[in-house]
Amino acid sequence: MERLELKYGLNPNQGNAYIYRKGGLPITILNGRVGYINLLDALNGWQLVSELKASLSLPAAASFKHVSPAGAAVAVPLSEKERKMYFVKGEPSPLATAYIRARGTDRMSSFGDFIALSDICDVSTASVIAKEVSDGIIAPGYDEEALSLLKAKKKGCYTIIQIDPDFRAEENDERMVLGITFSQKRNDFMPSEMTFSNPVTQKKEIPASVRTDLVLSLLTLKYTQSNSVCLAYNGQTTGVGAGQQSRLHCTRLACDKSDIWHLRQSDKVLSLPFRKNLSRNEKDNAIVQYLSPDPEIDVIDNWQEYFTERPDAMSEDERREYLASVSGVSLSSDAFFPFPDNIVRAGRSGVGYVAQPGGSIRDDLVVGKADENGMVMFFTGARLFHH
Repeated sequence: MERLELKYGLNPNQGNAYIYRKGGLPITILNGRVGYINLLDALNGWQLVSELKASLSLPAAASFKHVSPAGAAVAVPLSEKERKMYFVKGEPSPLATAYIRARGTDRMSSFGDFIALSDICDVSTASVIAKEVSDGIIAPGYDEEALSLLKAKKKGCYTIIQIDPDFRAEENDERMVLGITFSQKRNDFMPSEMTFSNPVTQKKEIPASVRTDLVLSLLTLKYTQSNSVCLAYNGQTTGVGAGQQSRLHCTRLACDKSDIWHLRQSDKVLSLPFRKNLSRNEKDNAIVQYLSPDPEIDVIDNWQEYFTERPDAMSEDERREYLASVSGVSLSSDAFFPFPDNIVRAGRSGVGYVAQPGGSIRDDLVVGKADENGMVMFFTGARLFHH
């Protein structure tokens, strides 16, 4: 039985932490000393990106924090506005593009993330990661130069994990709580043509790009702490609402994050007069404060910290006008919508396509509200709770 000692458990006071597997572990620690939460993020992240690659035949990346993805994406080329909002220079590789997008979903939440890559980490991707604050990475392999770049992070303590891409888990998952062992069949859901065979709204057709976004959002939910709702657009998540007791709160959280993602592409934000010596993370924090000011720390009141001149605030009318131009966003939910209020909120964030299991006693009201908003909705029949 192979056993790997960990730094500690979920918290420093929880010692005697380790993982083991009778048949041998499918991972190798190439650098650093791995932690309990690191491994939960790594193994969940790896499942997500490997399934995205299998489903969409594109390199995939995920940015995990506390066992939920802050963002996930596949390698769809960046638009000019996306290049500006992500501060991209040069021509990143497809895998690097996937990580830039995954990190770009919610850069504030991704601060100190654990990264999962579907493919061998190349120099282009490692160069992007080298500039970010991150705790570690899991991938099926690393180019020699990429590995050297990553080993230099965190003064040589950056956690680097290599996983066997051919490893397949057992049929059943087990965990222990209070000395009691829980066992269940692994969740083997994978989106297929059948997933999108039951459109329940008046509108029924979706373009290929939307199918990609719906697959992406459904698989992201499969590895997101429930309740959860995920919005996606152009090959990446734009807002993940995780771990809420109320589905409406999930929807609000995911939509609020997606709104900020879209607003970051407005000319007003892209032309903010940043000081030259700011780090990328300082720019990200300034943008989030600019778009959703904290009454205690208003970036406009403290503009000298970030900008060469005081920028004009974005008014509520400007926000509404810009968001009214957003359309074609996809939304998936890990369980049915119990009330149509979720659809009303989603419509304000440009959602045009919805995938959810169906099965509520108010399905007719939810579908009716989707029709009022001109959406296409699918009942997938698959609940995706993750705990």
